[in-house]
Amino acid sequence: MHNRLSGRNLGFIGTMLFGLFFGAGNLIFPIYLGQQAGRHVGSAIVGLLITGIGLPLLGVIGMGLTRSRGVFDLASRVSRPYAYTFTILLYFTLGPLFAMPRLATTAFQIGLVPFVAPNHQSVVLLIFSILFFGLTWLLALNPGRIMVVVGKWLTPLFLILLGALMLVALLKPMGSFNEVARGAYATQPLLTGFTEGYNTMDALASLAFGIVVIDAIRDLGITSPRQIATGTIKAGLISMTLMGLIYALLAIIGTMSLGHFAPAANGGVTLAQIASYYFGPLGNGLLALIVIIACLKTSIGLTSAFGDTLHGLFPKLSYRWLITLACGIPAILANAGLTQLIAYSTPLLMFLYPLAIVLILLAVLAPWLGTSRWLFGMTTAWTLIPAILAGVTALPAGFTAHGWGHALVTLNQWLPLANIGLGWTVPAVIGLGCGLIGHRRHPANEA
Repeated sequence: MHNRLSGRNLGFIGTMLFGLFFGAGNLIFPIYLGQQAGRHVGSAIVGLLITGIGLPLLGVIGMGLTRSRGVFDLASRVSRPYAYTFTILLYFTLGPLFAMPRLATTAFQIGLVPFVAPNHQSVVLLIFSILFFGLTWLLALNPGRIMVVVGKWLTPLFLILLGALMLVALLKPMGSFNEVARGAYATQPLLTGFTEGYNTMDALASLAFGIVVIDAIRDLGITSPRQIATGTIKAGLISMTLMGLIYALLAIIGTMSLGHFAPAANGGVTLAQIASYYFGPLGNGLLALIVIIACLKTSIGLTSAFGDTLHGLFPKLSYRWLITLACGIPAILANAGLTQLIAYSTPLLMFLYPLAIVLILLAVLAPWLGTSRWLFGMTTAWTLIPAILAGVTALPAGFTAHGWGHALVTLNQWLPLANIGLGWTVPAVIGLGCGLIGHRRHPANEA
């Protein structure tokens, strides 16, 4: 047994956590932001980093400060029934029902579509999704090897390939930073970058991946809760620093790409154009490797976290069976109606996100405010209704055009800051105040 992590192992865990977070969406989104922000890219990057990096980092820090064993343990400070509900919804949404199917489809569309004839794409996607999740299953089968597979192999390979592309793009820039900003970036680049970073949903992932980091530290023989907490926080700092640096560089490359390419519908198109511009026919192959590796390592992390957490909640369900479920469902959904799936999954994400942020902030403030059930319970209760309203507002238009759906959307619009997706903040602050009052009157009621 060891009392503390070595610098080498801490580096591996930090790169593993970065690898788990950094999927294809994280790769292509900053490129798109850079193209849209134009000459205001600096302000947009700052806004993106506050929420796209700040919130996930707080999530990891919160897990460390409260010495939680996972998201269920943290959410139990509200109540056990709430913890079961929140944890199951979180892992199914970030796992087999939403994020994982999208990983396979994104990897295929960006990485392999350039090499496949249009009339063969549906068959090749089916084969690819089976192989993709079959490999995910094999690599997630032994949770103790996640740090080796992701931290020591896949992530360094990913960084080498992506680094080669970014280095060439920065040394031989396509353009300057004088391009015109578009849309909301023209008038409010900082706020727009802030809200777009909020919508990356990485704060949810910080709660989901917490158990993977904690288990990796324990597998190295660290048993002290204090050292596990310290290691978790340090790993979060390493991973988020690396992610923030890559976000900023990709956004800059996206802005400079306007010197040769028109703004694209998404960052994947621009990234393919950039790879082809610098590396010619080899560019498509390089991009395919980068995107597939990015998606695979995130898929492994989500699968392992899903199996580990739900096995802990329901011990009669084996880890092997749970990861088979986690890989089997997205292997099917990646091929059938993913656009509709995303449309109906987004409301659930918008419902979960305010609740997750409140949980994260309460965890970070725990050393000063404590972990009273009054505090966690009241703040969450006051956040619950605006979270429901945010979820309803994100439903497809057919559900909100009339009747109760329209009434709830109207009610959501009355909330302060609802126009920028932060309608839950004022009720949450009120709930926090009520919780502090209740805690002072019942100081012994600690979670």
